[in-house]
Amino acid sequence: MDDAGTTTPSPRLPDWNRVLVVVAHPDDESFGLGAVVDVLTSGGSQVHVLCLTEGESSTLGAGINLGRMRRDELTQASRELGVAQAVLHHHPDGSLSTVCRHVLAGEVIDELGAVRAEGILVFDDTGVTGHPDHAAATAAALLAADVLDLPVLAWTLPAPVAEQMNSELGVKAFSGVAPEDIDYSIEVDRTHQVNASRAHHTQAVPDSPLWRRLELLGDREHLRWLRRPGTMTSA
Repeated sequence: MDDAGTTTPSPRLPDWNRVLVVVAHPDDESFGLGAVVDVLTSGGSQVHVLCLTEGESSTLGAGINLGRMRRDELTQASRELGVAQAVLHHHPDGSLSTVCRHVLAGEVIDELGAVRAEGILVFDDTGVTGHPDHAAATAAALLAADVLDLPVLAWTLPAPVAEQMNSELGVKAFSGVAPEDIDYSIEVDRTHQVNASRAHHTQAVPDSPLWRRLELLGDREHLRWLRRPGTMTSA
């Protein structure tokens, strides 16, 4: 704590040997989590990605082979980030919240066991960008974590960044958190994240909000515990 009695966010991530990233769409691992994944892999962690949809319903790059194209993009982006393995499931893009949460959690549990993960990395439980699929993926990961008693760390946005994005875009989609709710504020190098994001060439269009968000965040990313180590229920 600082002199005012508030908690100062940690500048270093947990020392996990094996991590499972659980996301909804190909590109989430790069657009949202890319810089954090890069910090983990650069530090020697073995990072695996579980993506629950093929992202086939995107209005960007729409076409008969979009699902296949996005699978290929995920493979290339994962290689750029140093990901050990990316597993892609085939739940409906845009409707992940309609899939039984226990079914999704079972798939997460299976993958956690396969990679022997010590922790889970997800989007914040708000979904961060307003996409309900993001929140559904995180909810499934939390349910799996409760079963296996594993910690869940979530990428989030500081409230001012979310507010600025909403203001500039004229939307109310982005959700952020107050400073006191941030557990980690880490310095990042975005080189690999930007390259991985560009690998998702059907989605990383020049006017994507992604680029403005990265500009606003600068060289820092922010995370918070959704399920702390050693707890029996989600935070």
